[in-house]
Amino acid sequence: MERLYDCLFWLEQDLGSVGALVRLVAGYALLVAVVAYFCGCFNGAVIVSKYILRDDLRNHGSGNAGLTNFYRTFGGFLTLVVILLDVVKAVLAVLAGAWLFGTVLSHGAEPWVVLGKYWAGLWCLLGHMFPCMFHFKGGKGILSGGAIAIMIDWRIALVVWGGFLILAVLTKYVSLGSCWAGASFPFATWFVFRDVAVTVLAVVIGGMILYMHRANIHRLLTGTENKFSLHKKK
Repeated sequence: MERLYDCLFWLEQDLGSVGALVRLVAGYALLVAVVAYFCGCFNGAVIVSKYILRDDLRNHGSGNAGLTNFYRTFGGFLTLVVILLDVVKAVLAVLAGAWLFGTVLSHGAEPWVVLGKYWAGLWCLLGHMFPCMFHFKGGKGILSGGAIAIMIDWRIALVVWGGFLILAVLTKYVSLGSCWAGASFPFATWFVFRDVAVTVLAVVIGGMILYMHRANIHRLLTGTENKFSLHKKK
């Protein structure tokens, strides 16, 4: 993949000054961050439980506004609605980042398209985990993060989702698969793109996911983590 600094050089030549380049890139980065963050704020589990079921999910179970806790608490068809909402918002955020960075900012240069996807993915997950309209209490980002991985590159998605599914099915610990997803994401990113900038963003994204699962990690280490079951708790 062509290096980002090569694209920066040519963009700076077009604009005529480093100052103009910095202002342009900073402006688009801010725009993508805002759009992606507010996409992420539309937390499917909170929206469905609070406004459709009239029973805020965060008052039940683990208190987490995520798919696993929603299924354990409510189950049923509305679980699919939660999945749809969390996937669609991630897809829209990544598409916005890829378009604004790739098409508008750099006229289709691949490194900028990839950077836009990672930048948007980061802010979408921040919105999902810390939604401003829901008192900054959201989910842990696995479903949306998985959708972001698929949007970035199928090889990264294969590593992240493959390990997640294998560990979750074999051990019945969804959190163990989630930790794999967060930990493997930066390594898969480096293997595919060999780019420092996107790898740094991948480290931040993976670190956020692991941080959100810190309580799960503690329970896994102490043997007190709950196993997943297809039958929701009564």
